Amino acid sequence: MKQRMVVVVLVAALLITLIGCGERDAAAETEAADFKIGIVLDVGGRGDKSFNDSAYEGLVRIAESYRGFIADDPDGVDFGNTVEMKYLEPREGGQDREQLLRILAEDGFDLLFAVGLAFSDALGKVAADFPDTHFALIDGFIPDLEPSSNITCISFAEHEGSFLVGALAGLMVEDMGGGRVGFIGGMDIPLIHRFHGGFAAGAMYVNPALRDSGMVMGQYIGQDPTAFHDPQAAESIAISMYNQNARIIYHAAGASGSGLFKAAYDMRRWAIGVDSDQGRVYAESDTAQERAIGEHIVTSMLKRVDNSVYLLASEFIGGGGSVAGGYESYGVDDAGVGYAVNDYNREMVEPYVEQLEELRAQVVAGEITVPDSHTKLAEWQAATF
Repeated sequence: MKQRMVVVVLVAALLITLIGCGERDAAAETEAADFKIGIVLDVGGRGDKSFNDSAYEGLVRIAESYRGFIADDPDGVDFGNTVEMKYLEPREGGQDREQLLRILAEDGFDLLFAVGLAFSDALGKVAADFPDTHFALIDGFIPDLEPSSNITCISFAEHEGSFLVGALAGLMVEDMGGGRVGFIGGMDIPLIHRFHGGFAAGAMYVNPALRDSGMVMGQYIGQDPTAFHDPQAAESIAISMYNQNARIIYHAAGASGSGLFKAAYDMRRWAIGVDSDQGRVYAESDTAQERAIGEHIVTSMLKRVDNSVYLLASEFIGGGGSVAGGYESYGVDDAGVGYAVNDYNREMVEPYVEQLEELRAQVVAGEITVPDSHTKLAEWQAATF
């Protein structure tokens, strides 16, 4: 009898708690947030283990720091009601980019991020129609912006971060007894050329054997945005490069990079990820297959999209809903780009960290100039060696 009474009391207490939580949640929903921040991700959306996931992590950090929540979020991120956030994902072809930006602007969002250069035209049109909303374009470019503009373009010195992972690849290949390195780009455009140029320069800078023609291989998947969503093409290119004695391959190919990682695992070679810490993401996967693949990711060139989202949003919130327009750029000097060291790759990368940090300091000091395109490598080599 006494045990039954205890059970009844516990159940009653649980019901009271649940009812109380429901009332608190309902009250929170009726209370307007102080700020509304939205993001339209690039094609592929969440789960790309790269660019989009990094942008989403920026939202999570905002929620944690400013007591906010992400509406309609499958992960249920909710720390309070001060900042309401929401993300939308375009259809596969990306034709609805402008429509999604308009949906959020019309819904009263104060600060809107668009992730990816393909948003440049759409964001410019929508921003003109919503002058009281501030827009942030990540990786795209809109000319002639002023501090009074309602647009901020955010860019990264990808060539600087790629220089560091290229140097790591060059040093590792030298210790392996020689071999080539490779680069796989997604869309053949100037933005991705920055990754290519920096990686090749870093590998050549530390490893003289890689300065010979053909020792640093490079190939692009395509000429349109679908190149960032073609893992099969990336896998095919990677297999070809590995068969030509590439020991390590670096990608800047978005979701296509998963094809490189699969090839690295299948052929027992090495790969370098991009944007987010892809090695850690794979190592902490729920699936044994992805965890095994993660063991072949040496490091990743970190492009801290999460930092850019978090910092601009923090400035916006701190400014009471106002932030200057214009241009923001992040490089190795402010941790905007870099390389990943984690519990899973530390043993492999740590022997090279001192050399990499010396190179970072030289880049920051201007003692090393990193080419921002593979098309400038010959000129850079002539001036450097």
